Formats: sequence, structure tokens, C-alpha cells
Amino acid sequence: MVGSDLVVRAQHGDRTAFTGLVDAIGGRLHAIAFTVLRDRDLARDATQQTLLTAWEELPRLRDPDRFEAWICRILVRNCHREGRKASRWLPALPGRPGSDPVVVDGSGSVITRDRLERAFRRLNLDQRLAVVLHYYLDLPPAIIADRLDIPVGTVHSRLRRALHAMHAAIDADERTEVPVTSPPARIRQEAVR
Repeated sequence: MVGSDLVVRAQHGDRTAFTGLVDAIGGRLHAIAFTVLRDRDLARDATQQTLLTAWEELPRLRDPDRFEAWICRILVRNCHREGRKASRWLPALPGRPGSDPVVVDGSGSVITRDRLERAFRRLNLDQRLAVVLHYYLDLPPAIIADRLDIPVGTVHSRLRRALHAMHAAIDADERTEVPVTSPPARIRQEAVR
């Protein structure tokens, strides 16, 4: 938790205090942005824009004790902006994540992580944020609601819908997997000759 005295000093233009705030919370903001956006460049842009906005808007923050919730809301807006920008400008390429069948090779944990990653990428940004804040940062729904400035019921709803969507995506992926099989006997015999 960031000390309110540091926030107050930064509100009055103390660059050293703001640097202390960035040191205290910058890494966490970037981790949240990366986990939500799944792209290092987009996460870096969202984090940098968040810190720039925080510096510019910090004098208007009414309650220094609410700094973390306030900056988290700014990050959420910037993640949305970067996510929309990426989906608008990136071409729809064949082989995008989730479009290729999974080849089962006995690497259970790798396959499980891959399935979870593809399912997570299919969530909308609001659902991703709820999942990241709850399961990655281990925040309770009441704190998430405060950070995102939404009702607690909405947090529960987003989490429930996100988990349902991820289960459905994983089930769909499992139905489309192509098992690895050995070549037909005729091909094996020709390869031996």
C-alpha cells in the first residue's frame, strides 16, 4: 500500500515523491496491463499512459488514501484503449491464437497452460480485468469493485461469465484437437526400404 504522505507530496509537484509512487506501484500496474492485454508493447503503452495521466491529474485527486484505486481505474481505461487500438489496427492473420488445432504430445502442463491462455484471450477486457484482479492479484470482489468503480454484483457477474466462457472455450478446443497417430503401416514399410 502506498503511503498517503507520499501521494500528498506528489500532488504538490514533488517529482521525487512521484518517482517513489512509480517505484512502489509501477511494476504492479505493468503486470496487470500485461496479464490483461497479453502483449508487452501494449502493456508498456497502457502503463506509461497511466503514469503520465496520473502525474497530470494527481493534483485533482480528492482523497490521497484512494490513490491505488484511482490509478487502477486509469489503468483500466488505458487497457481498454490499447486493446481497442490493437484490435482495430492488427490484421486478421491466419494462425491467430486459438485457430490451430492442438497436437497432444504428452506435455500435459504445457497443453493445459496453452488451453488456458487461448481461453483467456477470448474474454473481453472487462472479464480479463476481473479475472486478473481476483485470481492473479488475489483481490476480493469488494476491493475489485472499488478499484474499477463498479458494483460488487457486477464483479461477481463478470467473474462468473468469464469462468463460464473459459470453460466453454476449453471444451470447444478439446473437441477440435487432432490426436497424434503413427503413420499407416504402408508408409512405415516404405520408409524402412
